[in-house]
Amino acid sequence: MKFFMKNNSQNKTGIIVLAAGNSSRLGRPKQLLKYKETTLLKNTILEALKVENSFVIVVTGSSHILIQKELNLSEIIFSFNPEWESGMSSSILKGISELLRLNPDCQQSIIAVCDQPYVTNSVFENLIDESKKTGKGIAASAYSETLGTPVLFHQKYFSELLELKGQEGAKKLIKKYIHDVVSVPFERGNIDIDTEEDYSKLIS
Repeated sequence: MKFFMKNNSQNKTGIIVLAAGNSSRLGRPKQLLKYKETTLLKNTILEALKVENSFVIVVTGSSHILIQKELNLSEIIFSFNPEWESGMSSSILKGISELLRLNPDCQQSIIAVCDQPYVTNSVFENLIDESKKTGKGIAASAYSETLGTPVLFHQKYFSELLELKGQEGAKKLIKKYIHDVVSVPFERGNIDIDTEEDYSKLIS
């Protein structure tokens, strides 16, 4: 996989897409729900791939064989999380570990999820731009009076991301280091797909 890393690799942004869950509330893999002539997960990945000077890691878990077969994209790096059932923290840990393996000098990473249908490359790029402009170490998407994914972390936070446990996610660090956070508006970022009702609303 080293061929992904070109000159100035430390300046690249690693975009980690979390896609390991088993969609228990939905009853089928949400990653593979049809959306925009593709799937929910592939839509997120294709938007991430548009971001200049970046590389994309997809963390899989439940249904990983099906997902990998369905995607069949050579431009992305798959990372299977065998401990996906233990919670989101294990997938973040897996993604950051893979990022550091591929690019030890990587200066920043964006953590994204696969079920925000309105995510675009502009959402990712706005996080990068605002972090650079403000000098803040965390750039978090703002919607519905909360801060969440996608969220950018400077490399100084990688060690703490690797220490998350169980159901803990990126929000723990956003709250802990709120003084170092810039909020970046993400219109309709509050819409995610957890149930059949959510999906019906999306495609109706």
